[in-house]
Amino acid sequence: MNFTKMHGLGNDYIFLYCPQGEPEGAEELARQLSHRHTGVGGDGLICICPSETADFRMAMFNADGSRGTMCGNGIRCLGKYVYDRKLTTKTCLTVETGGGVRTVDLQVEGGTVAEVTVDMGVPQVGKPMALQVEGIQVEGTPVWMGNPHLVCLVEDVAAVDVTRLGPQLEYHPKLFQQVNVEFVAPQDRGRIAMRVWERGSGETMACGTGASAALAALASSGVTERRAVVSLPGGELSISWGEDGHVHMTGPAVTVFDGELAH
Repeated sequence: MNFTKMHGLGNDYIFLYCPQGEPEGAEELARQLSHRHTGVGGDGLICICPSETADFRMAMFNADGSRGTMCGNGIRCLGKYVYDRKLTTKTCLTVETGGGVRTVDLQVEGGTVAEVTVDMGVPQVGKPMALQVEGIQVEGTPVWMGNPHLVCLVEDVAAVDVTRLGPQLEYHPKLFQQVNVEFVAPQDRGRIAMRVWERGSGETMACGTGASAALAALASSGVTERRAVVSLPGGELSISWGEDGHVHMTGPAVTVFDGELAH
């Protein structure tokens, strides 16, 4: 079985091209391959499958084997994968995800994809809530971006103990489901600093749906404009929230290496 390691701002995934559909035991395969010491190493596994409603279907699994619904960095890499490998000649694709069909626009340079813009859909922004974690009060705004997020406003993202607070907020009893957690600090009305704890994977270097959720939460409350650069440990994403209600995310996609799995 051949695979490709790819990343978007350091948020890395193992990609399998699956023209017959996702492989049997994909959950366990995701756990094995994602392991940083005994596998390929990654934040999860993405299977590129046929779709009856779009050009391709993205079946995404977190590092712990749980099935994800949507991944912003992963879908950008999927767009680069299928174009660079001549599985399509389109530079505007539709991709079926667990969170709905997404439109992916590819910016091609020298015959390969360098940057990708994704229509992330219409966010659903909930009411801010106060959550208690270890005696600390955290202000969080729930946002749905095809997957669930909790956007938490902080003064300094570098000072947040993400590995301690992240898992407790991910499974907080006040929330109706397991969530991705974003710790955000607006730098000005057009720039947001962010760190993220992704459900099923832990702290990652970037999260496209999380960056989109962060802008939606902060713009809804008037803290930022509806267009901003989100700065993450792995780099920057440009996020805009149009008058039509759709959020668009632009960022790079990188192929790291190809490999073959031993039996």
